[in-house]
Amino acid sequence: MKVALVFGGRSDEHDVSIVSARSVAAALDDGGHEVLPMAIDRQGLWAGDDESRRVLEGSGDRTDQALAFTGDHRLSPRLLNDSFNVIFPALHGPYGEDGTIQGLFEMLDLPYVGSGVAASALCMDKVRTKRMFGSDGLPTAPWVTIDEIAWQADPKTLKRRSLDLGLPLFVKPSRMGSSVGITKVVNRQALEGAIATALQHDSTALVERGLEAREIEVAVLGNDEPRASIPGEIIPGADFYSFEDKYLNDNCRLLAPAPLDQNVTEQAQKLAVSAFELLGCQGMARVDLFLEKTTGKIWVNEVNTIPGFTPISMFPRLWKLSGLVYPDLLNELLRLAIERHNDPRLS
Repeated sequence: MKVALVFGGRSDEHDVSIVSARSVAAALDDGGHEVLPMAIDRQGLWAGDDESRRVLEGSGDRTDQALAFTGDHRLSPRLLNDSFNVIFPALHGPYGEDGTIQGLFEMLDLPYVGSGVAASALCMDKVRTKRMFGSDGLPTAPWVTIDEIAWQADPKTLKRRSLDLGLPLFVKPSRMGSSVGITKVVNRQALEGAIATALQHDSTALVERGLEAREIEVAVLGNDEPRASIPGEIIPGADFYSFEDKYLNDNCRLLAPAPLDQNVTEQAQKLAVSAFELLGCQGMARVDLFLEKTTGKIWVNEVNTIPGFTPISMFPRLWKLSGLVYPDLLNELLRLAIERHNDPRLS
């Protein structure tokens, strides 16, 4: 099968996307597929064939300024010439994971891996995701929304409302992934700076009460009948599961299967699938949960529609431990993408 692998993009997660794309390309090659790399530069321009392949085949797991490249197309001509069977968007963050590029693929009537426009946009927006969880009764940690305009007008009130949640707090950009822009706040004095950091990445921030909890992740796979992997547990290498833990080092530990009794395991899997279905996801997602240490209650944190696919990323590792090795996992994702494209009821 010929697979168009789209990577790079305009978001702050541009470099992460390149690392994910390299891993996906290697596994697709192992599975006997032909990879057509399509790189998007930081300005949103699409690179040509040679430049895309140069970036994809760069050496090393980390990315740096040496990987800077320049595209020359507003839209890749290869998207229009029927030279491939399906698209794998290895894109993270805005302009890749938020429904924008999914809308382009829909307009061009192209099959692609992952969720559609609405679910992608919804899951990218942490505030609206929280509201959906609350409206459907899915447990999620208490939060406060910080709008940039409201923050400028009345920071005192918003700081008070945030601190009323209780310390520690986590402050996040509403529409960003990979832990970019997230700060853990353990004292009152640090709150204002944390909000400023989050608002550098988005016009809306989320302030969330920190839970004394274990971090549990469940990978979900499927269209109309999604299934959950075994849960894994993240033991962060730092104070919390940071960008560096996810992509730049292997200091965090993944306990898989997570050391949970069967009842808690089943609760986590059921809650992950419920969140996946509630938000209208398809194909794949990684659902992040919290298991509160004192009460044993499970909370939904967020849903990632294009999880990381680097060698240390949790989504492929959990499915490997659930019986789907990396090439087989990608084969299933390609199959689900084509199934969805061919059946309008799944759109």
